[in-house]
Amino acid sequence: MKPVIERHLDYRGSLTRRMQKYWISWRSQPASIREIFLRFRNLDLSDVDRIMMDCYSVLGAEPRQPSCMMRSLLLMIVTKCPSIPLWVLTLHTAPFYAILSGFDPKDVPGVGTFYDFLDRLWNLDSDNFSSHLKPPVTKKVKKPKIKGQKAEPVEKESVGQLIDRLSGAIFRINEEAYGILFQIFRSCFLEESIRQGKIKPDLIHMAGDGTPVVTAARFRSHHVCNCRENGITDCSCNRYYPQPDCDIGWDSSRERWFFGYDLYLLTDADSGLPLFPLLHSASKHDSHAFCEAFFRFRSFMPNLKPSSLLLDSAHDSMPMYQLCKKEDIMPFIDLNLRNTSKTSVYHGVTIGSDGVPFCTAGLKMKSNGNDLHRLYAKFRCPLNNGGVCTCEHPCSDSKFGRTCSIPMKTNIRLYTSPPRGSDEWKTMYNKRTSSERCNKRIKMDSLLELCRHRSTKLWYVRLYLILMLQHLSRWKIL
Repeated sequence: MKPVIERHLDYRGSLTRRMQKYWISWRSQPASIREIFLRFRNLDLSDVDRIMMDCYSVLGAEPRQPSCMMRSLLLMIVTKCPSIPLWVLTLHTAPFYAILSGFDPKDVPGVGTFYDFLDRLWNLDSDNFSSHLKPPVTKKVKKPKIKGQKAEPVEKESVGQLIDRLSGAIFRINEEAYGILFQIFRSCFLEESIRQGKIKPDLIHMAGDGTPVVTAARFRSHHVCNCRENGITDCSCNRYYPQPDCDIGWDSSRERWFFGYDLYLLTDADSGLPLFPLLHSASKHDSHAFCEAFFRFRSFMPNLKPSSLLLDSAHDSMPMYQLCKKEDIMPFIDLNLRNTSKTSVYHGVTIGSDGVPFCTAGLKMKSNGNDLHRLYAKFRCPLNNGGVCTCEHPCSDSKFGRTCSIPMKTNIRLYTSPPRGSDEWKTMYNKRTSSERCNKRIKMDSLLELCRHRSTKLWYVRLYLILMLQHLSRWKIL
């Protein structure tokens, strides 16, 4: 049968009664446990019952309260419990966590009940996006030649083609496999952070970054055909992949190969809170992963329109700037010099690969702001000191020195507003580190890679639970 929507006040009341019944006092607990108790006592998860109402049948036995099951899973993550069987054992031996979850210590859900609840959080019949049986993997990421650089894309579709395809696509949250998870995350956590002023919906500086998620030590597959018995060792028949959504990628920060997923996360740069995650195969390039995440987030949260984008050099391409111009978003993207010719000439002025012109002495000119009325990027003499040119061999009769103006429309990638390299640009771009700190909290503090799940479903559930706790940890304790 379908669950009954439990009000948060009813949960608070049952929590108090059970604490008194079993003679448990939260004030006698350590400081860290007291903080967990206060945060979870004030956590309103009544929307979970409403969102998951259609996940249950009209017939059958009375189910466990979805809000209590979700609260218990959040407690499992915050206490760094690695598995559901161990967590069920903890609920039996520690009545405090059972009561805080919303259960009677003598009536704790079993392991199968928790796994059945996880199935209801997933909109697909399969635990993975792709089938376990598929042809041998042929695409491979090539190791970059320069240390610290990211691997080249393996996708046959360019960034511009991908943006054109996704901009015309319609994404519905109910059709996504993680749709129920995101609806819970949006209703109970993201919108609550907005109400508390942690995220400003009218001024969002969105940062994006990808990070590797290691799921196993090596790439595994085995044959399901009889070719080997027949003496054929290099057959192209389908093979069985235990983790069909994972493959091998290159970790540029650690300079090594890894097997697993590429987690791409959109974050709010001001608060450092997560906005939307997507798991891709490890070989996915960050520029393609961003496009997949951006268009989906725009469809799922139309009221959160970013005012600026803070991205690293892996996203540096002309279609990305054209997208920002179309969406009225200010781009702050680090320059990838591999995508730029070394020098060019504009009206006799030599321009470097970063868009900065050189004077006749061969020195890089200094940015002098932008003329937004005429849409010109202005540059001045690099030896201008106090408004006077101090060059021994001045190339201009003006005391101010040589100046140069270049139309911004000639290359919207090189000539940005504010000017690339200016103090205003650097101050804004430095906020992009919030996405890296958010990834660190996911992987290091919350131990995302602690478990070795075999299915994308379980990885998504664990990921969303961690993101929910990041929002919860930033709320005020009443």
